[in-house]
Amino acid sequence: MAEKKEKGGAGTKRPESPKVPVLSIQNEAVREIQLSPTVFAGRVNGQLIYEAVKQYRAAGRRGTHMTKNRALVSGSGRKPWRQKGTGRARVGEVRNPLWRHGGTVFGPQPRDYSYQMPKKARAAALRSALAQRLQEGALKVVEGFPMGAPKTRTLRGLLDGLGVAGKAVIVDHEPADALVLSSRNLPGVRVVADSHLTAYDVLDCVHLLVSQEAVEQLEERLAPGDQG
Repeated sequence: MAEKKEKGGAGTKRPESPKVPVLSIQNEAVREIQLSPTVFAGRVNGQLIYEAVKQYRAAGRRGTHMTKNRALVSGSGRKPWRQKGTGRARVGEVRNPLWRHGGTVFGPQPRDYSYQMPKKARAAALRSALAQRLQEGALKVVEGFPMGAPKTRTLRGLLDGLGVAGKAVIVDHEPADALVLSSRNLPGVRVVADSHLTAYDVLDCVHLLVSQEAVEQLEERLAPGDQG
């Protein structure tokens, strides 16, 4: 019995705190920080990530599709011929669904596809996504993103200096307007505030660049047990 307890205790040990370098805009390591193990080194829950991504994409659907039913198509409501005695099938109006140009039966109508997901489940999915990208080596912690003025060329040079090519998501705490405006003309580059970061944003990129301040905010917000 004692051996079983020891095995069980060893299996439930907490994950180790991962260490990552903090990069300057010249892609040089200026210091090393320890990430929160509960946020960046937890178990990757693939099913939870799938549910979070599905909820995010459902909320993004416009839902404006529509077909016209018999009340909306153009045409007379008059009965084409009398009910009996003609030898033809009975018809009530030319707009009936059986005729050409008639209304559509049970066609799609405008609707809202969004639905709610528990706050704790969204936070757990984001933790899983961050842990997965850290394992893949896609997450980089950057000292900051200094942008004095909105210049696309300046941001492009900054990303090139960090070795970023392809789709990238820049996460900053309260990103400056200059940084947001500079990213608009760069295809595949998006700037997201840490408070609005989702599991979909984390996964939908090749490079995930997070400022050190945003890392601290994420660790504070995503710590298990802090979600109300």
